[in-house]
Amino acid sequence: MPGDGRAVNAGEAVGAAGRGRMYRNVGLLSACWALTSTSNVVLATVSALAGYQLADDKALATLPATMMWIGTASATLPASFLMRRIGRRAGFMIGAVIGAAGALIATLAILYSNFYLLCAGVALNGVYNAFNYYYRFAGAEVADEAFRARAISLVLAGGVIGALAGPELSKWAGGLTAPVLFLGPFMTMAALATAVLAIVGFVDAPRSGAQARGGGRPLAEIARQPAFVVAVLGAIVAYGVMVLLMTVTPVAMIACGHDFADATFVIQWHVLGMFAPSFFTGHLIRRFGILAIMASGALLLAACCAVALSGLAVTNFWIALALLGLGWNFLYVGATTLLTEVHTSAERAKVQGANEFMVFGVAGVDSFFSGNLHFYFGWETLNLIALAPAAAALAAVLWLARHRRMALADPIV
Repeated sequence: MPGDGRAVNAGEAVGAAGRGRMYRNVGLLSACWALTSTSNVVLATVSALAGYQLADDKALATLPATMMWIGTASATLPASFLMRRIGRRAGFMIGAVIGAAGALIATLAILYSNFYLLCAGVALNGVYNAFNYYYRFAGAEVADEAFRARAISLVLAGGVIGALAGPELSKWAGGLTAPVLFLGPFMTMAALATAVLAIVGFVDAPRSGAQARGGGRPLAEIARQPAFVVAVLGAIVAYGVMVLLMTVTPVAMIACGHDFADATFVIQWHVLGMFAPSFFTGHLIRRFGILAIMASGALLLAACCAVALSGLAVTNFWIALALLGLGWNFLYVGATTLLTEVHTSAERAKVQGANEFMVFGVAGVDSFFSGNLHFYFGWETLNLIALAPAAAALAAVLWLARHRRMALADPIV
């Protein structure tokens, strides 16, 4: 009937418009993450070296990076609940303003050779990142169920831009302000945060405040789910091991006689390893399952440690840090996808906030101890320590896989 045909065509048009809006939002979120990850690569490249230059006690070289993770951990819950109230877009814009302010404070710290002012500026960049790490969740929220895993991975794929541009920006910006080392990179970070502020205003992210008024189940009840435990543990291990090794890598390489260009090259490949796989991680999750990809990530983290322990040449650092990035990607994207399965819309803010608080709280502790452990015990000891959490993550994933098989065989389990 003609009327039926018009109804079908109208439905197809609405569906096409919805898909177009979904793809556009994922693209914009990915662009924002590209800019924020570029800023993070610049920060990762220079923060420990700037700290080493300004600190009287060289064991405190990674304290600025530690303050970044403390800033992130302390702001994750407030950022989550603020965005539940005012929406993702407004929250991301507030975060960008904080990020620009933090970068400018760090710029002043370099100008006045003030180590503690540097720590304060980098801490504000940590608060900025507390907002930024919700980009992947926003990607899941603007996507339908079939596209959700791929949306998460595609948002994170924007980090490839950071991997390619971050180290080059560090060198280029540093050259612009020579002989004042590290001044240009922090000025560049302020400009990147301003660009995020401009782009994120076009994101059409749903506001979940109305859906979330009921609050859902208590967090303690949600946390008793095996999938919640494994998702959070997987994310903690992915970030914890990555931060433990990556934060101090530039300092370790300089201590081994390698130069700054070598360190930026290795960090570049590390970040490529973190984000380039995101173009296909979502597809791999759909094909092989979340737990298989998470287990692969844990094994890749262990492989990173094995390569790092086999020598101190640039090649060893390069391969180890690339494997570290790849392992992080598989374990972290898998854990994020798994976490979306354990809560309702009403429970989203508290579950995501609790997850981020635990992940970045551990990352902050690891960042602080990485500098001390390297200073007192060396690079090899760091890698031996990192093997333990990688093994724990693998054991947890295998346990959950067994639990699910038993539940299928006996629904009472």
